[in-house]
Amino acid sequence: MAKLTKKKKIAALTAAVVVVGASGAAYAYWTNSGSGNGTATTGTNAAVTVVQTSSVPAMYPGQSAQALSGNFNNPNAGNTYVTAVTATGYTIDATHVTAGCLVGDGHYTLGGTSNTPGDVPAGNAQGAWSGLTVQMNNLGTNQDFCKGAILTITYASS
Repeated sequence: MAKLTKKKKIAALTAAVVVVGASGAAYAYWTNSGSGNGTATTGTNAAVTVVQTSSVPAMYPGQSAQALSGNFNNPNAGNTYVTAVTATGYTIDATHVTAGCLVGDGHYTLGGTSNTPGDVPAGNAQGAWSGLTVQMNNLGTNQDFCKGAILTITYASS
């Protein structure tokens, strides 16, 4: 076996120190990519209640159309957008129906086109609607059986 010279020993030692030093400074890692999921939910809303605030005086046959208007009760936590209000029908109190004042006989007409109320804030008595009408028609006959009749108008919003 050959004897290592002092120079070869120093060179071997230097090489070993360089290798050990370099391995101590190096680090290993993996590259990676990933993905994940999360959730979010959308709430729902409750219907607003259309409230008539206008007062319609005692109507009589042939009188001009009477204005209907009002506001909304919005039970939601935030604004609700309302495009329009429509008067979808009416009923007449039982006493006058018994007397002969019937819905289908043409005594009354609902009409008009509502404004666009838009964003209605949360809470009661919010926003405003207008543009609808109610009228007692002149049928050219005795309409005494409708004297004092109470109409309950049904509204819908969209």
